[in-house]
Amino acid sequence: MPNEGSYEVALRRSDAIRADLPDNPGNYTMLTGDRPTGRLHLGHYFGTLKGRVELQNMGVRTNVLIADYQVITDRDTTEHIQDNVYNMVMDYLACGIDPDKTMIYTHSAVPAANQLMLPFLSLVTEAELQRNPTVKAEMEASGHELTGLLLTYPVHQACDILFCKGNVVPVGRDQLPHIELTRLIARRFNNRYGKVFPEVDALLSDTPLLPGLDGRKMSKSYGNAISISMTPEETAKRIKKSQTDGERMITFDPENRPGVSGLLSTAAICTDRDPVEIAEEIGMGGAGMLKKYTTEAVNNRFAEIRERRHAYENDLDYVKDVLHEGNRRANEIANATLAEVREAMGMVY
Repeated sequence: MPNEGSYEVALRRSDAIRADLPDNPGNYTMLTGDRPTGRLHLGHYFGTLKGRVELQNMGVRTNVLIADYQVITDRDTTEHIQDNVYNMVMDYLACGIDPDKTMIYTHSAVPAANQLMLPFLSLVTEAELQRNPTVKAEMEASGHELTGLLLTYPVHQACDILFCKGNVVPVGRDQLPHIELTRLIARRFNNRYGKVFPEVDALLSDTPLLPGLDGRKMSKSYGNAISISMTPEETAKRIKKSQTDGERMITFDPENRPGVSGLLSTAAICTDRDPVEIAEEIGMGGAGMLKKYTTEAVNNRFAEIRERRHAYENDLDYVKDVLHEGNRRANEIANATLAEVREAMGMVY
């Protein structure tokens, strides 16, 4: 976790950017992305996808990375990766990401962006990489030994952000160390070789973390997530199977009643209501009424998104075209940036 001082500074910069965005969206280039390790779920939608669409429609230059190379930071296989990538593009499009306004691309298709790793690695020390708390947390969560790729994961993220001259990255507080390292790399490169890169700021999320149906962190591996791609019937089944408790009276108490509160949180965010208000309304209706209300809330909120997604499922050629065009644009930008880097460093090419 970054120290309080750095967090307060980052928060002030983030607030200033948010205030400026409506008036000067063209001053900002945003980079964000996801690892294609499975289906995107409600936590992704409310945590990041919804905000990406808002920035895109505001006029910010938006870039969305499908981080296929980063799958192997903590996994031993790339099985299903192609299917996951295509499904991720479908989710993006269904949620409102417009490929005419937003560049959607994959790591592995843009070699020039990945080639920035070499000069960038020379700008950081092993101690700086070892100190990154996010890397430590990810290593512990994966149960893997610390691989070279996981250790240098923040540098790879710096390549992702800086190849397109990104200057804002929507993140939660726990990701601030990555942004701070990216700022450090940009500053050191510019000081050593000449100004090429902007300094990057975090656009801190003000959306509360949506818990899973059981109150824990929403995760596919826990079986507590509702995927954007689920049918209404699959959604109802997932919610019906969720664990609550034996108390009939419904109350919002995340610490003592995580299952009930997880359902209330999901219903609340899908209906733009307060979870306490919903709990009071259901009252003695018990878990059955709560699950019925939550199912209807999710299915109503995502009906149009799922309808659009179904259309993309039946038009895989279009999905592939979107990705191919995004990869083409990303390569054009990356090649231009790499040429700047080579020139600044005095390389022969």
